[in-house]
Amino acid sequence: MTTQTKIAPDGDTFAAPIDPGVRIGHVHLKVADLDRALAFYCGVLGFELMQRMGPQAAFISAGGYHHHIGLNTWESRGGPAPPPGTTGLYHLAILYPTRARLADALRRLIAAQIPLDGASDHGVSEALYLRDPDDNGVELYWDRPQELWPRTADGKLAMFTHRLDLRDLLREADAAPPPQPAEAAAPTVRDR
Repeated sequence: MTTQTKIAPDGDTFAAPIDPGVRIGHVHLKVADLDRALAFYCGVLGFELMQRMGPQAAFISAGGYHHHIGLNTWESRGGPAPPPGTTGLYHLAILYPTRARLADALRRLIAAQIPLDGASDHGVSEALYLRDPDDNGVELYWDRPQELWPRTADGKLAMFTHRLDLRDLLREADAAPPPQPAEAAAPTVRDR
């Protein structure tokens, strides 16, 4: 028996857009090994552990917020990553406040020998793509100011995907002061 879900409603259901102040507050990830996940998210990326519930769950954040990312083993302890070709989260996107902070994240990844899946300049943003220890996709990115976003002649957004110059990005880290505790932003979920 198959169930069909109506994707697009009829009529004017989408006439009013969602409030522009709405944000994705946090993401909760199923992981196989909580300590391994914490070593990546806290040890490599620098998130702060806010609360741990034994070997089952942990809540981490940037800047002292209650949590931006929840990690749990409730249904996944010791389990494998989902196989390719299945549905699920494409990636978790972590927004950095500046290009220099993204460069600092790249420096951390290099020091921890975490390989990149890709690095792209999208015109509106620059992004690093990688996998966490549970094979969840992770995007680390910063947004350019909106007035610098590429646009068509008639003013429509004209995003693209070009190779990101990682050496140039790292030079930005060398010129930047050390990060301040409350600079990181909440993770968002978005497509590459």
